[in-house]
Amino acid sequence: METVQALLRDLAGTDGPGLKAGERVWTWRQVVAESGRRANAVRALLDDERPPHVGVLLENTPEMVFALSAGALAGHVSVGVNSTRRGSALAADVLKADCQLLLTDERGRSALDGLDLPGVQVLDVDGPHWAAAVAEQPDAVRDPREVAPDDTFMLIFTSGTSGEPKAVRVGHAMTVLSGRNLTRRFALGPDDCCYVSMPLFHSNAVMAGLSPALCSGAAIALAPRFSASGFLADVRRYGATYLNYVGKPLAYALRTPPRPDDADNPLRVAFGNEASDRDIARFAERFGCEVADGFGSTETAVIISREGGCPPGSIGTPWPGVAVYDRRTRTECPRAVLDATGRVTNLEAAVGELVNTTGAGFFGGYYNDDAATAERMDGGMYWSGDLAYRDPDGYVYLAGRTSDWLRVDGENLAAGIVEQILLRHPGISQVAVYGVPDPDAGDQLMAAVVPAAEGLDPPDLERFLDAQQDLSTKARPRYVRIMSELPSTPTNKVLKRELIHQGTAFDDECWVREERGTAYARREPVR
Repeated sequence: METVQALLRDLAGTDGPGLKAGERVWTWRQVVAESGRRANAVRALLDDERPPHVGVLLENTPEMVFALSAGALAGHVSVGVNSTRRGSALAADVLKADCQLLLTDERGRSALDGLDLPGVQVLDVDGPHWAAAVAEQPDAVRDPREVAPDDTFMLIFTSGTSGEPKAVRVGHAMTVLSGRNLTRRFALGPDDCCYVSMPLFHSNAVMAGLSPALCSGAAIALAPRFSASGFLADVRRYGATYLNYVGKPLAYALRTPPRPDDADNPLRVAFGNEASDRDIARFAERFGCEVADGFGSTETAVIISREGGCPPGSIGTPWPGVAVYDRRTRTECPRAVLDATGRVTNLEAAVGELVNTTGAGFFGGYYNDDAATAERMDGGMYWSGDLAYRDPDGYVYLAGRTSDWLRVDGENLAAGIVEQILLRHPGISQVAVYGVPDPDAGDQLMAAVVPAAEGLDPPDLERFLDAQQDLSTKARPRYVRIMSELPSTPTNKVLKRELIHQGTAFDDECWVREERGTAYARREPVR
């Protein structure tokens, strides 16, 4: 199996475009040379008695690409530090990952002001001292550590949607395997350009943006962050033929006013995960490209492929060993039984947790967190924390996280299924369904909704829900909270824990369903 180190060495003699950012373009030869100089500068500062971990607190800038490439070439471990974390949480991430050095810029340094980081040397990559240190180094890496496929390429923190982020050991082999698979699947080559606007401190951008470019020799076009109004201009300016996404970028883009020339662009493929079926179809039609959506997590222990023939709502077919299990009984859940409307009639039995029954898969464990690793690997199987069920043909459907099992009026409900139904409404752009305490017992359903441009009102929502034959009568939200945007991570994943914490105390517009009926009425802010 290959390593990221080997991929970069193979590109060292390539004079085709390798990196595009703003008005600047570097060939792959220049990218590898710049990265080699930085690798030598870092190597001179590392203490051999400590873990060779180098934190990278940067947005999507050329220095971020050089830093990650330097780690691969020299054999040290890059730690992707979430650039949106602040205060003690930011310090905790850096210290938990045992960073000796922390590469950052002026923006990052301001976030570090006042933080206690014992044993961590902070380097400003935009400052004169770092520029001088890099300039005096040769292009070729001195005494690189030859890495093996199983060695750690990066420590990447999970998104933290259901708890504190954990540092995942991401290996060279898995990084390359992802890039090779995407290169073959989408026929990427040196003439292509991969548009990377998802943050490079996260696995999606590394596995589905950086790695395919390294494997294919395609150029990388960087954006500091995804811009719904600006991404199409970037695609045209850079000649981008491929982009990766995670979370809601397709929905964000579709909320911008359409133009008659939207499909006049070089984009061939958008690849990512967590987009709705509706947004996949609309984005593909509007921007004239293929959209391929799959399932993935930072841990890469559960792999599910979504390809041709996949029914609506499904995330695809699982790789061997991936199954849906009841964690209580440690047995596989029965397949879903569907009635004529498509409603799952054995929901409580069919919904379970996605697992890898063969072991860890490509999951290398959490760094410095044996307890969390042991929880994931309970009984020798990997437990993902994702709820799902399988239809009679074996296709997988997500039902939310394990924390999304809700108890409403004596019936168990999976929030993810209700979200999928609500997203059928053309007036709903985004939705998060979660529970708020019922005064008697269990939960009442809250749906936080971001309306689409078409608008939405209470009578229309009632009529829509009446028409959804596969919606349980207990699954009609009691509260509908109208929001301009949902709280989310830097990778566009909804932070439900923030919404749950707010409960019914918020100032947003709120519609409340009558207790034993179906009609919604606007009320004063629920407090």
